[in-house]
Amino acid sequence: MLAIAGAAQAQSQPVGSVTHLSGLLTARHADGTRTVLAVKSAILQGDTLITERGTYTRVQFLDNAEIVLRPGSEVVVAKYIYDEKKPENDAVAINLVKGGLRAVTGLVGKRNHDAVNFDTPTATIGIRGTTFVAQFCQNDCGGTADIVRSAPPQAVGLPISSPQGSVSQPSAPQPPPSMANGLYVQVLDGLIQVKNPAGSQLFGAGQFGFTPNFNTPPIILPQNPGLKFAPPPVFNSPGSQPGQQSGASNTVDCVVR
Repeated sequence: MLAIAGAAQAQSQPVGSVTHLSGLLTARHADGTRTVLAVKSAILQGDTLITERGTYTRVQFLDNAEIVLRPGSEVVVAKYIYDEKKPENDAVAINLVKGGLRAVTGLVGKRNHDAVNFDTPTATIGIRGTTFVAQFCQNDCGGTADIVRSAPPQAVGLPISSPQGSVSQPSAPQPPPSMANGLYVQVLDGLIQVKNPAGSQLFGAGQFGFTPNFNTPPIILPQNPGLKFAPPPVFNSPGSQPGQQSGASNTVDCVVR
C-alpha cells in the first residue's frame, strides 16, 4: 500500500510547466483524465502531452531542461526525477509517440548522461549534453503522389488539347518529396546516441540520422532529409520570458470530462 501511495504521490507532483503556447494543448493524465493546458500550467509525471494542428508548445522542467513540441505530436513524460542533492537518484524518460520535438539538455543530462532517455517507436535516444530535433514519420511527413494523381494535366506539365493542337504547359512548382516512415534526428549542439536492437550510432552537431524501424540500425544521412522545425520566433528568442502565449488568450486549465 505504501508503494502504491508513493507512486501516486510522485505522479501528482509537478515536474515542469508550459512556458509558451501557440494553440491547443491537452494533457492526458496518468489517471485517465484530460486537461486543456495553458501558459503556466503544470506538467505532471505520467502526463501525455498532445498538440493539435498548428500548435507549438514549450515546456520547461525542474532542472531547466526544455522540450518544444511541433504540431500533431504526442509525448509522454513517463518519468522525471530530479534530486538536487543526490544526482544518483536522477531519472528522466520521455516517450515520443507521434510527431516531433526539439530538446535541450538540463542539469540532469549535464551531470548524469545515462539518466536521460528519449524513447521512440524505432529507437532510444541517449543524450550527451545537447540540443537536438527528433521527428517520427507515420505517413504524415509530406508527399507528392496523391497530388500528381489528382491534378489536372496542366498542373503537372502534360500536353493539353487546344484548337491549334497539343500545347505543353510549364510545370507547376512541386511540393517537397515525402520522407519515408521512421525516426529522423538532427543534432544542433553536443552529441546524441541513437540505438535499437539492430545497432547504435553517435551523431554530432550538424549531423542528421534515420532509422525506419526497430530492426534496422540507425544511419548518418548525408544531408537534411527535409526536417523543418519552425515554432513562432518568440519560442527561439534567448530573451523570451515564460508566460508568452501566441494566438490564444486562455490562461486557465480546463478539465475535459
